[in-house]
Amino acid sequence: MIYNEFQGLKLSALGMGNMRLPVIDGDDNQIDVKAAEEMFAYCMESGINYYDTAYGYHGGKSELVVGELLKKYDRSSFYLASKFPGYDLTNMPKVKEIFEDQLKKCQVEYLDFYMFHNVCEMNVDAYLDPKYGIYDYLMEQKRNGRIKHLGFSFHDTYQVFTQILNDYTWDFVQIQLNYLDWHNQGAEQLYRELERRNLPV
Repeated sequence: MIYNEFQGLKLSALGMGNMRLPVIDGDDNQIDVKAAEEMFAYCMESGINYYDTAYGYHGGKSELVVGELLKKYDRSSFYLASKFPGYDLTNMPKVKEIFEDQLKKCQVEYLDFYMFHNVCEMNVDAYLDPKYGIYDYLMEQKRNGRIKHLGFSFHDTYQVFTQILNDYTWDFVQIQLNYLDWHNQGAEQLYRELERRNLPV
């Protein structure tokens, strides 16, 4: 496995994403836990140490399964990422409630990486609105050691990208960067902006 340096950590160049786990009878809400367990074992044996999930994946079941499958491994052997579900604006006032629920579902005392999920034109103003206190609350959790690194995931325009970058301080950013995205969906512009700001991507 190839590892990349990140603020004193060695992260595997390949991570295990948990948005599309194997399911039973085509039902996205019914994860095939046995098949997923085999996948996790293979990942661990192969040196993968970055595991990404989110509140809404698999109808809310992804965090539960990821937490159950990772608890058999030493906590220092993996880095766990999850996200606050701001893609649903009704969640904005519930940051404390949702974050506490995520820790319980993942069966951990802290998350290594935590993100504003899918910052976009629809939700960026709400994410930035001080009345919800999302950033302040999550920074408090970071100071308390319950979040190690705070960032955001992104799938939108350069204008929205710079808006969220300019308003808050971030440890990292997760962007959509598949082969076709570099030119066809403007990922190069986003990547170069992060390079310019010296922000890990």
